[in-house]
Amino acid sequence: MSRWLHRLRGALGMGVTWGLAWGLAGILIGVAYTLGVPLDWFLEVFDAPLPALAVPGFFSGAAFSLVLGVAGRNRRFDELSRPGFTAWGALGGVLLSLVPLSAVGLFTPVGAVVAGTLGVLGGASAAGTLLIARTAEEPPALERAPAGRQALGPPD
Repeated sequence: MSRWLHRLRGALGMGVTWGLAWGLAGILIGVAYTLGVPLDWFLEVFDAPLPALAVPGFFSGAAFSLVLGVAGRNRRFDELSRPGFTAWGALGGVLLSLVPLSAVGLFTPVGAVVAGTLGVLGGASAAGTLLIARTAEEPPALERAPAGRQALGPPD
């Protein structure tokens, strides 16, 4: 598979994963509201169905994948700092909010709620992505032992 197709597949996969997570976050916001959490201020601004957060989640995840390919090039996940990684995700979420807010006005209460929400979701998604990637990179805890021995402790 060529390098560009590999990166495109990674960006689409990251977009789908983040889209699913953001859609779930929207559903959880709706559940919290029905349980009595005072979210009227959020629901006045965000008038789309809450699972529709999956759409900006997809685009944010795909864009983050491309940014990660440039900013994190030639580094393994254990070499990247969690705060920096989270900041990249939050910045991506805020930058994503500039597209729709350019039509309504950037420095309005609506803009603050949208940019803040997308920034928090972007940062949380990036932190979760790094956590999952670091877990996947770790070697297995138990190595295969020779026949007749159990691998319960360090080798002798």
